[in-house]
Amino acid sequence: MLRYLTAGESHGPALTTLVEGFPSGVRIDVDLINKELKRRQGGYGRGKRQTLEDDQVIIDSGVFHGVSTGAPITLRLVNRDAKLERLHEPASPRGGHIDLSGSISYQTGIRQVLERASARETAMRVAAGALAKGLLREVGIEVIGYVTELGGVAAPPQSLDQSVRDASAVYTLNPAADPAIIAAIDHARATGDTLGGMLETVVTGCPIGLGTHVQWDRKLDARLAAAVMSIQAIKGVEIGLGLEAARRPGSQVMDPIEYNANHAADDRRQGFRRPTNNAGGIEGGTSNGEPIVVRAAKKPISTLAARGPSINMATKQPHPATYERSDVCAVPAASVILESVVAFEIAAALLDRYVSTSLDALKASMAAIHDLQRTHLAQNWSSPSR
Repeated sequence: MLRYLTAGESHGPALTTLVEGFPSGVRIDVDLINKELKRRQGGYGRGKRQTLEDDQVIIDSGVFHGVSTGAPITLRLVNRDAKLERLHEPASPRGGHIDLSGSISYQTGIRQVLERASARETAMRVAAGALAKGLLREVGIEVIGYVTELGGVAAPPQSLDQSVRDASAVYTLNPAADPAIIAAIDHARATGDTLGGMLETVVTGCPIGLGTHVQWDRKLDARLAAAVMSIQAIKGVEIGLGLEAARRPGSQVMDPIEYNANHAADDRRQGFRRPTNNAGGIEGGTSNGEPIVVRAAKKPISTLAARGPSINMATKQPHPATYERSDVCAVPAASVILESVVAFEIAAALLDRYVSTSLDALKASMAAIHDLQRTHLAQNWSSPSR
């Protein structure tokens, strides 16, 4: 089972993640990990903290001469802005954050809970996701994340060209929408406000059969939804058509099935195709071979420069919420995090389906099972009378 745990506080000495179940034989691309960490720090609308940190991953275990060994992989980021025990205790909790409920639940100060709950923790999820993407690429699966709406400005993707996304200051695949989005962020900054938006990730190259219908907690869409909802400030998740499916009749939601024998011999989809992909690549909790499409809604950051109303914890009297250094907009960064957690969950589902402890064994298992699927189709479904 592929899984990971993270540890560390926003202004603590370091952040750490432990990745367990990663197969041996995968070349670990440290440059790719650091590139993804840099993307998470970027995007128009980020705050001063991102200029203080230079996230460069340190690998402490599980890699030998640049190749995974199958042992747990430990990834670490040293915080340059480490000052946790010198920071003051906030006087007034911020609405929309863990401040009040966390301090009451854990019977601690606000500082102890907000430092762990901070989205700084997602740097380690991005590092773990970059590992997963390296594994997925070895078997022909690609993952791309991007922004589709920000501050009410729609930016529907015009392609899945990563170079277009990487050239965008706000990580869209729609350059024409970028100026209006940037203007919206500038206006929010000037008024002491913040902005949210919509993110999307597409996974291509997945074979039929990731996830399963046989138990609720092993359904691929359920696993993806849980992973995405665990990202700080995410308030909604959609697969494929998502909420729009509730507004349409069934005839406009179901995806027709087609077959092309020319693709059957060497095809992870066994020759089957769908001209539409309203299901987002998942039917009955199982991947169907079409691109997997995951969408998420990110709320605006609740820390406002204008400081919302709150209560002073000592006096219990009305008092403006404490201001913690924050971003005007972290939607572009959130698209990197979404891409990362989706990639990791797809990698976990892949290793569940093709149980393997090494990259070579994974490739062999995938080839063998795909051959068995072709044999099943040929032997059991070759007669029209079936």
